[in-house]
Amino acid sequence: MTQSTHFDAIVIGSGPGGEGAAMGLTKAGMNVAVIEKEHSIGGGCTHWGTIPSKALRQAVSRIIEINNNPLFRKSNSTLRSTFYDILSQAKSVSEKQTRLRQGFYDRNDCTLISGTARFIDSNTISVTKADSGTEYYSADKFVIATGSRPYQPDNVDFNHSRIYDSDSILELKDDPRHIIIYGAGVIGCEYASIFRGLGLKTDLVNTRDRLLAFLDNETSDALSYHFWNNGIVIRNGETYENIEGTDDGVILHLTSGKKLKADCLLFANGRTGNADQLNLEALGLTSNSRGLISVNDDYQTEVGHVYAVGDIIGYPSLASAAYNQGRFAAQAITRGQAQGHLIEDIPTGIYTIPEISSVGRTEQELTADKVPYEVGCASFKHLARAQIAGNDVGSLKILFHRETKAILGIHCFGERASEIIHIGQAVMEQKGEGNTIEYFTNTTFNYPTMAEAYRVAALNGLNRLF
Repeated sequence: MTQSTHFDAIVIGSGPGGEGAAMGLTKAGMNVAVIEKEHSIGGGCTHWGTIPSKALRQAVSRIIEINNNPLFRKSNSTLRSTFYDILSQAKSVSEKQTRLRQGFYDRNDCTLISGTARFIDSNTISVTKADSGTEYYSADKFVIATGSRPYQPDNVDFNHSRIYDSDSILELKDDPRHIIIYGAGVIGCEYASIFRGLGLKTDLVNTRDRLLAFLDNETSDALSYHFWNNGIVIRNGETYENIEGTDDGVILHLTSGKKLKADCLLFANGRTGNADQLNLEALGLTSNSRGLISVNDDYQTEVGHVYAVGDIIGYPSLASAAYNQGRFAAQAITRGQAQGHLIEDIPTGIYTIPEISSVGRTEQELTADKVPYEVGCASFKHLARAQIAGNDVGSLKILFHRETKAILGIHCFGERASEIIHIGQAVMEQKGEGNTIEYFTNTTFNYPTMAEAYRVAALNGLNRLF
């Protein structure tokens, strides 16, 4: 060891989880270093995941909105763009986010170290630099926030120029006419919306029997219908036998005997935790088959001075949750115990076109548990704001207890669903009499707004009671 620098705490990874931990630790007066293997901070969320994919989705959504607007249709012209063209907008947002977060580290005197971290022993790590040089650092505490990466099975050739995962798809420079998306989870469905919105022929291969089966059935059905109505071919209950890359495209061989051919293929079937390069064995730690690390309620691993947050620990694998997990881990380190915890009902935000968002329980769950509930619905096509904006596809559904009128679940399908859901979430999180569907009938909403859907849905539900 030619160099050794000691810190109170070292955070490995600068994504949302690492940032939350680093900011919490530095504000508590600790001497903190953050190690990031990429050329800039922000993690997968900023550079390959949440930010670029949502920026792409926003651009495509606006193109669709303009092309569907009667004012623009009169000119008989259609606004068109390619995936490569709109990537520049996504990259500019990532760059703005990187500069913003760089300022957080600078203002809080947090040391940033560039390179790939690997544990040497329980309190020492090596950092391999881009020029292959190695430096060594030690710390009293560690927070692992290395995130996750797209799952790549060994029998798929991801080095082929026409086979992509959800990270490398951002390097797509060709202008394909037809794409196959293998995997119809959140990422697969979001990219299906983006590519179909750009006019590509899109095949979505789903290994399950229905799209996003964790959603309320009506919401899942609405997404399936909307995809079908917009020309996306959904193939449920299919698994691949072989993925064959050719000079002019990709052939997907399915175990059912079907063959699909397209210009390129996006493999979006799961993710793996980034634990394999950490040499956890030097700590006496192991990760599971998915590359995930187990932690307790304080985000502490089986090795007492080592903590882990974010995608590397699994559910809920959300950027917003990871930031809070990092803050809670910092509290556990500095105060002996986390002062906060993630809420029980974490909202789901799925950025398809239209969006999907939900919080709380589904009708299927309530029925299985024999909870006496009722349903209140509001269709967006009946809302003045939706009519004005031309975003009249979608609806809001509120599930509430027939006797106590407590809100049990909220499910929204339509433009701005991920924003709309938080109004209901705020009411649902209130305790006692504050959480009832009658809140929405007794308050006054701005008019016209999308938020008014809550009043319409509440009245619809209450009218069902007898």
